[in-house]
Amino acid sequence: MPYTVLVHILNEEAVVGEVDKLPEPVDQVLIIKNPRYRDGREVSYILPEATAVIYPWTRIHCVEVMPGEEEAERVITFVRE
Repeated sequence: MPYTVLVHILNEEAVVGEVDKLPEPVDQVLIIKNPRYRDGREVSYILPEATAVIYPWTRIHCVEVMPGEEEAERVITFVRE
């Protein structure tokens, strides 16, 4: 099951993409498929025909794991009536 992640890269705008599995503590790189900015624009420093990007952990500040479709249905929000 792929996970959607938001990757915060040092001195760059955050990039959204999919990973096949969550990274392990021994991993040296993070491989992101379908990289794009949060608003859906293409990442300026990646060629448009590229389908995946390999980022070394030394360039990554943090990674946010976004909720999947199943988890999004279970999220309880406050509704004002």
